[in-house]
Amino acid sequence: MDVRWEEAGWERLTGRAGRRRLPVWDCTVGLVVGDDSVLLVDPGSCVREGAEVRAEAERLTGRRVTHLAFTHGHFDHVLGGAAFSGAEAFGAVGLDALLTVGREELRGDAVRHGLAEAEAAEAADLLVPPKHLVSGEWTLDLGGVQVLLANVGPGHTRHDLAIFVPGAREVVFCGDLVEESGDPSAGPDAVPRQWPAALDRLLSLGGDDALYVPGHGAVVGAAFVRAQRDTLRARFGVSEA
Repeated sequence: MDVRWEEAGWERLTGRAGRRRLPVWDCTVGLVVGDDSVLLVDPGSCVREGAEVRAEAERLTGRRVTHLAFTHGHFDHVLGGAAFSGAEAFGAVGLDALLTVGREELRGDAVRHGLAEAEAAEAADLLVPPKHLVSGEWTLDLGGVQVLLANVGPGHTRHDLAIFVPGAREVVFCGDLVEESGDPSAGPDAVPRQWPAALDRLLSLGGDDALYVPGHGAVVGAAFVRAQRDTLRARFGVSEA
């Protein structure tokens, strides 16, 4: 246990990776620490929350957050992005267009889920779409660790990005392709028939011994991901390939 991280409300997963479960929507924020650079995964639901997360991350690591990855485009995973000015931002191909033309929808969705109108409007207005778009895989060298960004969707949305962190124990940040604290949420932007295949791609990234970090809930193992894949197959009538 890393006492310093735990006292700040963060969970240290490996020597390079950790995460925090944010309040209200139980959204996971991930952190990957390289020798030279720091990657943050999903910046929270508003500018205030994003600023708090950035300050905590930089206090824990002793350096600036240099890279930002969005696992998908839902408000609780992207609207804190404006707090990370200067960071190189990454997302799946198409996420830039979604976040550009869909600002009003993002704002409205956030308000419907309970975010204050003023905070939602501020976050949507200031949000800068990702500059770097991943169509297949993209390797980030953070110094001492090479992190793989993989476009594994569509599934939960049309723009699902997973983050693979190698090491003695691999870590896969799954976004909402995997949820532990409730049933997977299939909204109008989900692609249900392709979701099980996206989970197969996650499993091929991490393997049987990896830690799989869901968008909401506790860290799980490969058996949980396989079980959720099978549940989704049954739920949406998808035959096994």
